[in-house]
Amino acid sequence: MLKVAVIYGGMSTEHDVSLISGKNVIDNLDKSKYEIYEIKITKDGKWLDKRDREIKDIYKLLKEMDVVFPVLHGLYGEDGTIQGMLELAKVPYVGCKVLASSVCMDKVYTKIIFEKAKIPQAKYIYLKDENTYVDDNFDEIKLENDEIIKLVEEKIGFPVFIKPSNSGSSVGVNKASDGPELIKYISEAFMYDRKVLIEEAIVGKEVECAVLGNKEAQASTVGEILSAEEFYSYDAKYTNKESKTLIPAELSDEKIEEIRKLAIKAFKTVDGSELSRVDFFVQEGTGKVYINEINTMPGFTEISMYPKLWENAGISYTELLTKLIELSNI
Repeated sequence: MLKVAVIYGGMSTEHDVSLISGKNVIDNLDKSKYEIYEIKITKDGKWLDKRDREIKDIYKLLKEMDVVFPVLHGLYGEDGTIQGMLELAKVPYVGCKVLASSVCMDKVYTKIIFEKAKIPQAKYIYLKDENTYVDDNFDEIKLENDEIIKLVEEKIGFPVFIKPSNSGSSVGVNKASDGPELIKYISEAFMYDRKVLIEEAIVGKEVECAVLGNKEAQASTVGEILSAEEFYSYDAKYTNKESKTLIPAELSDEKIEEIRKLAIKAFKTVDGSELSRVDFFVQEGTGKVYINEINTMPGFTEISMYPKLWENAGISYTELLTKLIELSNI
């Protein structure tokens, strides 16, 4: 039997979601094929075994594993840090490698790469601190609050979304309809990161597509988010029972195929491997597709879109996990 270490928890704002994802992965792994080792990372960075005893030599333990499945969301787990450690330990692991993991965790730099690849996306600007705007030439310009409001009005137009560049599960994300809200939410976003993205609000359907594989990556059908709130916030995702998902999305076959192709292009553009969930908007009225972001370790909770999309394609949760572990050894 292969020894598989499942790592979950972590020090990010998505710790609690990772706990649920990790437990679901453990419960659904094929016990006839794998000997499972649970590793929980606490919010303050302690590594614990399944009995909550601290692991003194984590590097040694990992070296004994055949495969590691880091079911970690957000910083210190989905951002290339643990992937780098596993590369040094020469242990196969599930998920994207260091480059894709680090780039996709940072929304600003993902946008820069998508821009180069000519993948359609919402208009945006970004700030390096509450009053430093970074222009198209990467020059840093100090601005007062009223100048930031004017810049947003001219380059994007209200309403806009304000997002920490390195945060997941919509933590710290808000929608601003005017200048005062903009300044308020910029300050809030800087509580989570040192870079903040200000982005055009696209009115329309929010949809997601799952990618699986390496060189011959495949895309699932497209799922639609039916948020119970104005946008798909953390609460709308995980606590509001009125939020729902629709698989497949209420889109034409041609539109679904367009999104699937864009998902694979985005995955390859960031040098992705094994799995990702790629999120899009389909604009109301025009039907134009805009990429939102790419998640290199999507959720594996009971309500998460990634496993549900593959289940729709006839791949059970357990079969999906087996495929991911097999891909990690290629």
